[in-house]
Amino acid sequence: QARQAEQYQALAAERKVKDAEWKALQFRALDLQLQGLREKLAQEETRLEQIVAGQREAEREIETGRVRREEAAETLNKAQAEVYQVGGVLARIEQQIQHQRELATRLNQARDEAASALGELDQHIGGDREKLEVLRAAVEEAEPRLEQLREDDVFRQEALREAEAALADWQQRWETHGREAAEASRAGEVERTRVDYLDRQALEADRRREALTGERAGLDLASLSEAFEQAQIQHETQKAALDGLNEQLEARKQAVSTMQEQQRTAQAELAEVRKQAQAARGRLSSLETLQQAALGQEQGAAVAWLKARGLDSAARVGEKLTVEDGWENAVESALGQLIEGVLVEAPEQLVEALADLGEGRIALVSDAGGDASFAPTSLAAKVRGPLAVRRLLARLHAAEDLAEARGLMSRLGEGDSIITRSGERLGEGWVRVSRSGAAKQGALLREREIQSLRTGIEELQQREASLEERLVHLRDQLLAVEQQREDAQRQLYMAHRSVSELAGQLQSQQGRMDTTRQRIERIENELAQLVQTLDSSREQAREARSRLEDAVVSMGDLETARQSLEAERRQRTEARDLARDAARASRDASHALALGLESQRTQIASLTQALQRMDAQRGQLDSRLGELSAQLSTGDSPVQALESEHQTALAERVRVERALGEARSVLEGIDHELRGYEQSRQQRDEQSLAQRERIAQRRLDQQALVLKAEQLVQAITAEGLVLEEVVNTLPEVADVSQWEQAVGQIDARMRRLEPVNLAAIHECGEAEQRKTYLDSQNTDLTTALETLEDAIRKIDRETRGRFKDTFDRVNSGIQQLYPRLFGGGHAYLELTGEDLLDTGVAIMARPPGKRVSNISLLSGGEKAMTAVALVFAIFQLNPAPFCLLDEVDAPLDEANVGRFTSMVKEMSEKVQFLFVSHNKATMEAANQLSGVTMREPGVSRLVSVDLEEAARLAGAA
Repeated sequence: QARQAEQYQALAAERKVKDAEWKALQFRALDLQLQGLREKLAQEETRLEQIVAGQREAEREIETGRVRREEAAETLNKAQAEVYQVGGVLARIEQQIQHQRELATRLNQARDEAASALGELDQHIGGDREKLEVLRAAVEEAEPRLEQLREDDVFRQEALREAEAALADWQQRWETHGREAAEASRAGEVERTRVDYLDRQALEADRRREALTGERAGLDLASLSEAFEQAQIQHETQKAALDGLNEQLEARKQAVSTMQEQQRTAQAELAEVRKQAQAARGRLSSLETLQQAALGQEQGAAVAWLKARGLDSAARVGEKLTVEDGWENAVESALGQLIEGVLVEAPEQLVEALADLGEGRIALVSDAGGDASFAPTSLAAKVRGPLAVRRLLARLHAAEDLAEARGLMSRLGEGDSIITRSGERLGEGWVRVSRSGAAKQGALLREREIQSLRTGIEELQQREASLEERLVHLRDQLLAVEQQREDAQRQLYMAHRSVSELAGQLQSQQGRMDTTRQRIERIENELAQLVQTLDSSREQAREARSRLEDAVVSMGDLETARQSLEAERRQRTEARDLARDAARASRDASHALALGLESQRTQIASLTQALQRMDAQRGQLDSRLGELSAQLSTGDSPVQALESEHQTALAERVRVERALGEARSVLEGIDHELRGYEQSRQQRDEQSLAQRERIAQRRLDQQALVLKAEQLVQAITAEGLVLEEVVNTLPEVADVSQWEQAVGQIDARMRRLEPVNLAAIHECGEAEQRKTYLDSQNTDLTTALETLEDAIRKIDRETRGRFKDTFDRVNSGIQQLYPRLFGGGHAYLELTGEDLLDTGVAIMARPPGKRVSNISLLSGGEKAMTAVALVFAIFQLNPAPFCLLDEVDAPLDEANVGRFTSMVKEMSEKVQFLFVSHNKATMEAANQLSGVTMREPGVSRLVSVDLEEAARLAGAA
């Protein structure tokens, strides 16, 4: 990768130069385009200046025309003002003429109206004077009659007051009678209501007494007591059965523990057998590998030759030989390489095929067996196997050691030799010793061990199968025993439940008995109260009926008086109504006459005032007629003068209108000239705008070329090159496409190298540095690991020592405290494993008179006392400032509570104890007491108790 990266970098450098030259050529071509574009832009700007000069000439002509138009407009305005002025004078004269004519018409009309009004006013004055005389006569006649009517009205009003006074007196007597009648009626109603209430109260009391009597008859306290006694008998019977079920459950648990222990033993034995089998298989695999190496079964040309002829799996000589113990080395030394020989049926048939073996060695031995007799001192007598091999060993005499071999040398025949047990071989005039390597040494011993291992593995497999079968059997038995334990547990649970239900029924029966007894007492008390209530209600009812009769008699007398008062009321009401009608008629007649008289007097006053006013109006109308006659006598002289002025004004209006027309013609001519100038300037503006757009486009093209040139310069500069230097290196005539093609070829070569790891060179250096660093780190870690292992070993030693010391001290403590708490028995701690670092601790406890094998078989109280002994033993070892015991004494009986409190008192000399208890005996042992109650759910509160007052009350009781 590094070499590839270097080649890639070289191509990148070459491409950088070629790319810069290509961009320089592009820059040079762009520079030529910019020069041509600048010349065209200069020509377009000259054309624009000519158009702008024409625009300025048109603007000057427009400005001159506008000045002339302003002068003509001013002349027109003046002529227009003269026309308006002459028109105003004409309108004023015409208006004055019209006003004079209208004024004459209005004067004639006013004179006629004044004459008509004066005639009408004379008629009104005559009629009003006649009405005034008639009214004065009527007033003089009505005044005496009005006085008479007023005197009659006074008399009738007095009669009305007397009738109303008599009626008011009756009304007071009627109200008094009404109050007395209401009081009598109210008293009667009250007594009637009281009688009804007392009757209902007596009736309800009587009904309540009957109901309570029936309820009392239905309350059978004797039957409830009998049911309670039967429930007690059932409860005691169930408790006795519960004890038997507890014993049965303990027996089932013991059976389960026994089966579990047998299963664990079988599992441990199976694990050991599997471990031995695994070790034997590993040893067998190693020995078979060594044996293959020793017997030449490794890969090579010889093995290939054998495989080609189907002999690669044929047995070897060493695998079929059985040698007497101790003579394996001698046989191996005697056979040498022949021990690797392959056993075949006819070795002579494969002689020609041996020509195909290029290299290596092969020994072919006949596998034929058979019985043959050999000298008992020969080595062949100590071997069983192929006959050909035994014949080879027949000329070798076996000697135990070299001393025996030297003694046999004198009896050797021609071609015989001697071999010792350790493998030294001696012949006449020669000695040979062969010490093979590890792979070749002991092939026969190894083969014997291999056969032994195979036999052992088969035995272990049979044993493993037997153990697995036994485990399955034990597992089935354990499941059955556990099922029996579960059944016993279920029966015990159902018995506990039955006992609890019976206890609840007992409590419920007791509650019903108490409730029934209390109810009978309440019924008897209520019946006594009801008898008193009935007597009292009946006496009060008799008294109320007597008062009711008195009230009824009084109400009858009052009814008679009421009827008399009502007759009197009708008489007095009729008299009052007659007097009221007469008084009203008299008052109405007097009032009507007074109103008529007052109306006539008002009309007289009004007519008098009207006559005075009409006399004044008549004088004013006479004066008005005189004035109007004087104004009409002046004639038509103002109208004639105004007609003369009107003719003069008409002649002046004709003159000024002619001057206005001439000024308007001049202004229209000037406006026509200005419109022509405006059209000319608009044409020049359009030409200028078009020319400016062409120049702007030229400049945009120029700017685009400049931008491209700048980009090329920036690209060349970004590569670390200078444009001028690159341009100077280029030939005068160069084709841009050639350089572009060269850059493309370099890119193709670079792509063929991809993917390239450009950081390979740097990474290689970093990897070497990293390796050096990791080597040093490995050395440091190895040293640190050794140091850490030394520290761990030291900590393990200290931990084992401290744990063993703590365990022994706690065990000694619990052995001392347990008999004191139980009054006998013994308890101790034992380790569940051999290694102190990962072992568990089991507590073994046997109360006096019991033989239990597991702490789970203890009762609740025994478990609690055992736990207290363990806690106190730990506190003796390492006391704490205080110890909190929460209802530890709850499952204890009285004797155990006494021993527990004695132990707490003794331990309290070193440790402060805070304990929660409901047991009075435990409370007596405390130095300080604090009562706790729960008035509301979830909230506990301390209760203050005055013990002296409690003792005094207890003594008084």
